[in-house]
Amino acid sequence: MENLTSQKKIRAFAPATVANVGCGFDVLGFAIHELGDYVTASVSETPGVRITSITGDGGRLPLEAEKNTAGLAAQSLLKEAGKTDLGVELTIEKNMPLGSGLGSSAASSVASVVAVNRLIGDPFSKSELLPFSVEGELAASGTAHADNVAAALFGGFILVKTHNPPDVLSLQTPEKLHCTIIHPKIEIQTKNSRKILRKEVPLQKAVTQWANVGSLVVGLYTDDYDLIGRSLHDEIIEPVRSMLIPGFKEMKAAALKAGALGCSISGSGPSLFALSTSEFLAREIGKKMGTVLDEVDLEFDVHVSKVNTVGAAVVSES
Repeated sequence: MENLTSQKKIRAFAPATVANVGCGFDVLGFAIHELGDYVTASVSETPGVRITSITGDGGRLPLEAEKNTAGLAAQSLLKEAGKTDLGVELTIEKNMPLGSGLGSSAASSVASVVAVNRLIGDPFSKSELLPFSVEGELAASGTAHADNVAAALFGGFILVKTHNPPDVLSLQTPEKLHCTIIHPKIEIQTKNSRKILRKEVPLQKAVTQWANVGSLVVGLYTDDYDLIGRSLHDEIIEPVRSMLIPGFKEMKAAALKAGALGCSISGSGPSLFALSTSEFLAREIGKKMGTVLDEVDLEFDVHVSKVNTVGAAVVSES
């Protein structure tokens, strides 16, 4: 192993993700392009996992491996590989806002396991990396959820059948589908946004939600963009979490008026996503949604992307 890895640095990328996708709370997600995190892994003479630097987080994330998503995920992988005595150093490059609803913690976790797996000779397949990535999410939210990490790892649309153990299905991604992300520059912690959710919901709302999830999956497989739009309706989570996002109703209305198939909260917010059928529409939707935040004097970022069907990958070895 020393000949293969002792002088190597493996840099991996994992993309930002949209979780829930309207009606699919905790079970649906998809990946986007460009936004995401990089993790570089290298061999160290000191046993165990050490995080030597984090950039892009404003000094807010912990360097202690067991308290960081990337570190915890790497520790989980090395334990399963029987290499707990191996020394591994990680550097993390954050390229999206914390608490944005775009899977920031998941991206770090996924990039970490992809880099460390390559560092030790790729003993695990991509699908076998999922449980380690999910383990890393414990450091961020206190619960092991697979929707963001699975989308970041595999790319495309995913459906989580079970979280523990993680059982994930990859879904079809229609070719014309584009995504507009608007991120109001406020922060919402996933832990806090979960606390306000109701533990019980009326049966009729649950039935409507199940139907929307099923019809959304059918729409993805049949390239039925009208059906996708009619399915992107959340009866349960959006009405509660949207109260935390300034201008939510107005932004959603602006997106739909501009031609969006549907619009909802990305993850736990405050980012919103809107799906459409072309880059032109996606950019126009972003402009109209941004106008709403301009009116309330709130800074924001807009990102337009096709759905990323590649997912996480090693980007360089040196």
